[in-house]
Amino acid sequence: MSTKKIQPPFLRSGDEVAIISPSFAVEGEKIESATRLLEGWGLRVHAGTNVLKTYGPFAGTDRQRLTDFQRAVDNGRIKAIFCSRGGYGMLRIIDKIDFSSLKRYPKWFAGFSDITALHLWLSERCNIMSVHGEMPLNFSGHARDGIALTSLHDALFGNSLQTEWKGKTVRRRNVRGEVTGGNLSLVTSLLGTPAEPDTRGKILFIEDTGEYLYRLDRMLMSLRLAGKLESLAALIAGGFRDIEETRKPWGKSPEDLIKEVTAGYEYPVIFNFPAGHIDNNCSFYIGREALIEFKGRNVVMVYP
Repeated sequence: MSTKKIQPPFLRSGDEVAIISPSFAVEGEKIESATRLLEGWGLRVHAGTNVLKTYGPFAGTDRQRLTDFQRAVDNGRIKAIFCSRGGYGMLRIIDKIDFSSLKRYPKWFAGFSDITALHLWLSERCNIMSVHGEMPLNFSGHARDGIALTSLHDALFGNSLQTEWKGKTVRRRNVRGEVTGGNLSLVTSLLGTPAEPDTRGKILFIEDTGEYLYRLDRMLMSLRLAGKLESLAALIAGGFRDIEETRKPWGKSPEDLIKEVTAGYEYPVIFNFPAGHIDNNCSFYIGREALIEFKGRNVVMVYP
């Protein structure tokens, strides 16, 4: 079991923050729009030198992305780091980042999808909390005035953060535990690495997009075989978008696969959590203890 995580100081108006691109390339107008929004929150925004670079699908070479990341980590004035988008690329540089300065200057990191690799590295290796939430790529889209950005602001500024949703549940009961997980593909890719998540007694969140059903099943089975589903406090499933059938249809849903792989366990399995590659991508903390309660037909996740 991991020890209690370090909670970085919540943001205040006037704080300096950084936007970097550790994964796929992003368009300039997305960074400009995100900068305006964050400035509207009262923040002073610094964009990484290489934030708009391109190298194949990536936002610059591994060295360029690593350089921006390291500078933001080492800068004691930077209070939060926003990853511009996901895609792929975090795994290529994560083990080369020196996070030692976080002991003196703990700061928030925000993102999701490919940024799951960062969240779990921070949680397992650096013992620090982070925010699973919307990224600058989507700040100017569907989420601009919705719950995705409202909850991101609340999480970073330390406002009361509560997620309430109508969730189908297997084995309904109140639980509490530290939250871990993220994008299912990235969670399974970290098995056997220094950032392999310790799931014992924890609330495991999973979501994914653009996968075939058989791949989902394979990843879920990998978690089961690795013992990651045995001793959970709860499993919460977020958005599973654009999941494709195989040539010979399985005739099953992601929900069916999750129910099958968790059959026989005693903890609650809760579906439809509003996070992931969906419009209402609510922010929540990775590495912080949460309480899941049932109120009528709704499920509520709060932080005691």
